Amino acid sequence: MAKTKAKPLRELSVPELQVQLRDLKQEALNLRLQQATGQLENSARIKQVRRETARVMTAITAKKSA
Repeated sequence: MAKTKAKPLRELSVPELQVQLRDLKQEALNLRLQQATGQLENSARIKQVRRETARVMTAITAKKSA
């Protein structure tokens, strides 16, 4: 999954953001499993996924409070 900027996230609806959040959480789980088994090739991806997850969660919170 490519790096996500905040501006395109603001244009998505809450259900679309929730789907994206679910996908990111699944990817984070897969990365943690790969790390635990020693199969992880790009350890920096874990940090990227965490930040993208935070961006999506921030966008969801902003939409719900607006």
